[in-house]
Amino acid sequence: MDPIQQMSSREVYRNDWMTVREDGIRRPDGSAGIYGVIDKPQYALVIPLDDDRLHLVEQFRYPLGLRRWEFPQGTAPELAEVEPLELAARELREETGLVAGKMADLGLLDVAAGMSSQRGRVFLATGLTEGPHEREHEEQDMRTAWFTRAEFERLVGTGEITDAQSIAAYTLLLLKER
Repeated sequence: MDPIQQMSSREVYRNDWMTVREDGIRRPDGSAGIYGVIDKPQYALVIPLDDDRLHLVEQFRYPLGLRRWEFPQGTAPELAEVEPLELAARELREETGLVAGKMADLGLLDVAAGMSSQRGRVFLATGLTEGPHEREHEEQDMRTAWFTRAEFERLVGTGEITDAQSIAAYTLLLLKER
């Protein structure tokens, strides 16, 4: 069968971080429908690793109404597309103040393929040196901390760390270490 075909598209919302569009589609059986899509630029997620310790950030996630621990991650402002390695280094420095001596690409993740076109590259940062963070205005409440791998895994198991991208990125790390 042929995949779903886009017949029309209209932007229904835009800001500096995302656009939302509604597409008229034709399904493989020929029937018409609509699909809502959130378009965001590619993001980078960084796993800062120092021996057995992982560096995480905690911030308030407005859509959830909760503070959440996660690995440093983000996109460039104004819908800019930035080379993934450059974006990863920038996110790490902005959110934590850390600079990596080495960055290794661990793989690609899709955020929510049923509603978003956003994809992200995961990087392992090692050989870390500390410096001042350069947080964006929206990140002013951000905190950072080191966790052992055992602590991280326990927090995932108890539901205290629920960020899907962070959990999936850690899985990529474990698979790479096999």
